[in-house]
Amino acid sequence: MRVEMQHTISSPAVCAGIGVHTGARVRLSIRPAPVGTGIVFVRSDEKVRDSRIPATADYVASTNLGTTLRNAAGVEIATVEHFLAACAGLEIDNLIVEADGPELPILDGSSAQFVQLLASAGRVEQMAARRSIEIIERIAVASGDKSASLEPAERAEFDVTIRYADAPIGVQRRRYFPGRDAFLSDIADARTYGFLSDVEKLHAIGRGLGASYENTVVINEGRVVNEDGLRFEDEFVRHKILDAIGDLALAGAPILGRYTADQPGHALNVKLVQALLDTPRAWRWAPPDVVAAMAERQAPAFAIAG
Repeated sequence: MRVEMQHTISSPAVCAGIGVHTGARVRLSIRPAPVGTGIVFVRSDEKVRDSRIPATADYVASTNLGTTLRNAAGVEIATVEHFLAACAGLEIDNLIVEADGPELPILDGSSAQFVQLLASAGRVEQMAARRSIEIIERIAVASGDKSASLEPAERAEFDVTIRYADAPIGVQRRRYFPGRDAFLSDIADARTYGFLSDVEKLHAIGRGLGASYENTVVINEGRVVNEDGLRFEDEFVRHKILDAIGDLALAGAPILGRYTADQPGHALNVKLVQALLDTPRAWRWAPPDVVAAMAERQAPAFAIAG
């Protein structure tokens, strides 16, 4: 079996856009990084304080309407989940990501444009094996009627259910088996969503200032009001899987196990990652043969009607 190796990009890449919450324009400059670096954000507009922010659970500062990281110097980078999902989906391990503002650009509200950017830069294999976290004991967290767990499985899997009382969401459940092809076809294009009735409340607390029909699926009075409609019939639960992929990447390595969640959000996902890392008996660094065997198992993503 072929050992799974670490990857970075072969050449730098640049993009720009606005933050969904700040509404401020930000420029990203993404560079290759050596083996073992992980994904590290750098605030290029910070000239005095330490500006490096590793994308790991230890640096999570907030999970309110997105995942925000903060280093010991107090420097933050917000809304990192869609970019981290793109890296995880493409199996890119090591990058330096410079941002000249406090929030990553929302782009179209999915991971698709980040995927295009990274793909255009070229994915290159590095001379070190990828470390993966193998789940060997179930870990579960809950918050009210929301729950999430990680448990041993023959290969990585996501099983996510969301529940809304009103149309057009209702109850949606989807299972997803990670792989680069599956991520590109089934998850990367799924956009974030919100309710038009919440706009004034969000603006009043300085949130959602960059949200628009171009980067958010907008729901009003029981229907999607974007002119182009949905990209998938179950785009809402697919986006929840996308968010979970990005949040679970904060473990610092791919997770080999089954993630099951009912009404998950960023807070629950991060709580699960932190519970896992705080419970050493629940996981081990997977031997290369286990990583290779799991990578070779192929299974389709599929939906289950709620």
